[in-house]
Amino acid sequence: MKRNYTSGEHDNIQFFTGLEVEHTPAFGMKTLFVTGIQSSEDIAKNLQGCEHIFFGANHSFNPKNYSEWREWDIMIQFFLDKDYLCSLDIPISAVEEFNDSGLNEYNNFIPQIRVAIPYLKLWNYNTMLKIDDTDFNATNPGVWSVPMGAITQRKYFTPWRNYKKDEILK
Repeated sequence: MKRNYTSGEHDNIQFFTGLEVEHTPAFGMKTLFVTGIQSSEDIAKNLQGCEHIFFGANHSFNPKNYSEWREWDIMIQFFLDKDYLCSLDIPISAVEEFNDSGLNEYNNFIPQIRVAIPYLKLWNYNTMLKIDDTDFNATNPGVWSVPMGAITQRKYFTPWRNYKKDEILK
C-alpha cells in the first residue's frame, strides 16, 4: 500500500508511530506501526512508549511460504509474550492458513481481517456482506449475512485524513 506521508512520499518505511485511528480495541493508543518482517531488537528500540504494535502495516503481511509464515509468528509472538497489545493486518487471502499459527490463543492479539470492497458507496441499499464457509458445513456452524449498511455506520468509519498524522521513524 503506497501512502503519501506529510513529509513527502517515502519508500521502504519500516516503522512509524501514531495514534491507532481504526475502531479496534486499541483505538486511540500510541502505536508503533511495523512494515514487513523486522528484528525484535529493532522493534523494541522503536517502541518509544507505545502501548500497541500494529504488524503488517502498509499491507505488508503477505507470506509466500512456511518459512515466511514462521518469521511473522515468531516476531509477533515475542511481543505478545511481553504483554504488548498487538494487531496484525491480514488480507482475506491469508485467513485459511492463518489459523495454523497460535496467535489467536493470545488475549492481547487483535487479528484484523482486511476485505477490500472497491466503490463501496455504489452498491445499492439491499447489499449484504455474507460470511460463508469454504464448503457446506466445512468449518463454520453456518453462514452470517449482514446488511452492508449495518457495518458502514459512522461509528465504525475512519476517513483517510486520519491516517496522515503518523511520524516516520528512521
